[in-house]
Amino acid sequence: MNNSSSAPVPQYRPAPQGGLCAALLGGLVTAVTLSVWALVATLGSSQVISFSLLPLVVAGILPGWAVILLRWRLPRATHRASWIVGALAGLPWVLSGWLLPAEPSFQMSPVLMVQQVAAFALAGRLTAGALGGIPARGIRKDHLETLAVRLIRGGGLIFFVWIVVFPFLFMVSSSLKSRADYLRDPINLGVNLLQAPEELFHGYLQVLGRFGFGRYILNSSIIAVATVFFALVPAILGAYAVTRLRFPGRAVLSRAILLIYMFPAIVLVIPLYSVFTQLGLRDTRLGLLIVYAAMTIPVALYMLRSYFQSLPADLEEAGLIDGLTRVGVIWKITIPLSMPAIASVGLYVFMIAWNEFLFAFMFLDTPEIFTLSRGMIMLDDQEVPRQFLMAGATVITVPIMILFFRFQRLLVGGLTAGGVKG
Repeated sequence: MNNSSSAPVPQYRPAPQGGLCAALLGGLVTAVTLSVWALVATLGSSQVISFSLLPLVVAGILPGWAVILLRWRLPRATHRASWIVGALAGLPWVLSGWLLPAEPSFQMSPVLMVQQVAAFALAGRLTAGALGGIPARGIRKDHLETLAVRLIRGGGLIFFVWIVVFPFLFMVSSSLKSRADYLRDPINLGVNLLQAPEELFHGYLQVLGRFGFGRYILNSSIIAVATVFFALVPAILGAYAVTRLRFPGRAVLSRAILLIYMFPAIVLVIPLYSVFTQLGLRDTRLGLLIVYAAMTIPVALYMLRSYFQSLPADLEEAGLIDGLTRVGVIWKITIPLSMPAIASVGLYVFMIAWNEFLFAFMFLDTPEIFTLSRGMIMLDDQEVPRQFLMAGATVITVPIMILFFRFQRLLVGGLTAGGVKG
């Protein structure tokens, strides 16, 4: 018979103030989220909305408290049901209009009501995420520090994302407006999507047809793609030479790679303008291509040199032993191992050539060979509606964004491809 008996485990009874504290802090997260959403609703409405922070704080405490209670009772279901809690807790304020105390002339539209319900749902979900790992009761100092770090990090992320996203949203929404709507409320981000397509995309039709931006897109594409080719070929060969070959002046050349790139473009534009005029290269695609290649080769060479230095030299030496020439080693070994870096540098060079303005403005005079950045000058006129200018800016920006987001995963995921541990 075993006389030993296990001592009873003392039951921990935390102070009940912990749950209240967690609810208040969770409500703070919700209130901040709703405040941001209210500002967005103000920009997206055709009427000026004035709101008070106190109702937002009070409404924010309730979802935070509900999330805490839900975690205490059903800890595994908290994240799945938190958005429901947030929506239900804020629904009375949405329906009554108390969330956004407005001017007497303001009417709570169905669209704005749906926006506010979605705001409470999002706020409840963010509250649950901010309180992840924090107990419903018995909050300690380290829990408060964790929550404070999450609030600061989340607030900073929202702030910087908004700085980047708002100009793009303003540009796109302005390009889809009619001239009357734009003059009536330029800051309004709302767009009437129910109008006919020819009216909704009137600015783009005018820009691509009347102002010739379709031809400018073709010119920019040809020059940018050609610049990538004529910049990468010498950059790959030069980066390999300063990395693998031994010759007099190699160290000096390696340090002077970026010397050309250090000169401001405004310093070079006048001498190049004079020289290209005498050579007959001004107002030609070839002249612009020469300038772009000269601008991008140094930085492309520098970036590729840094990547080539990280590649193992054993593979190249093995290729030389097997009978490959230096050109064969570059083509069959170095380039395949460096494809992530080459793709990244190529995209960077393409973006430079696509967005370059100064040399295109100084060198090109014939509209038939204008690039997109040069053609934008035609839209910067008092007689041209502002929504046409925004449509042109969107046409320039969207292709670069599509390329970047399309190849971002490929580039980031393959940055270390081709390396050999040793």
